[in-house]
Amino acid sequence: MKIGYARVSTGNQDTALQMDALEAADCERIYQEAFSGKSRQRVELTRVLEMLRAGDTLIVWRLDRLGRSLKDLVEIMSELEQRQVGFRSLTESVDTTTAGGKLVFHLFGALAEFERSLIQERTKAGLDAARARGRRGGRPQKLNVTQIRMARAMLLDEETTKAQVAKHFGVSRPTLNKALSSLNG
Repeated sequence: MKIGYARVSTGNQDTALQMDALEAADCERIYQEAFSGKSRQRVELTRVLEMLRAGDTLIVWRLDRLGRSLKDLVEIMSELEQRQVGFRSLTESVDTTTAGGKLVFHLFGALAEFERSLIQERTKAGLDAARARGRRGGRPQKLNVTQIRMARAMLLDEETTKAQVAKHFGVSRPTLNKALSSLNG
């Protein structure tokens, strides 16, 4: 079964052009909605994806009607492939029911993975550069050096417990223990 999906970003846009193209592609059912492509939480898209069965083909007018990011497109198309559902984009001539279309799909997947790797590399390089400039990531310490020294002095009194000292500084016992051990160097 050929199933069409048409989407516009706002309610004052019209799906007529998409509907005409999907009807010309012999879609037996067409789902349409006015919703931003940034969100994956689209009611009609969810309905379409739920009703598709192995052997069906999902047809869209353009790839950007299905999702705005390459990652989103690859996720949806991977889901379709796992369920043995074909996919066609009329404007870009992508058709995963053919060998050439499957190649294009796998190239999209490779590009998405490459993009993720580049983001990870840039993030790591940024963190390394920040560390080289003396910046540390993570949460700020709950107790400063002076407070840790005061806590250590309070604990010299045998009748004072760690729980009491932690309560005095407004921290938990594990936080106090971690702070005390951090100053041991």
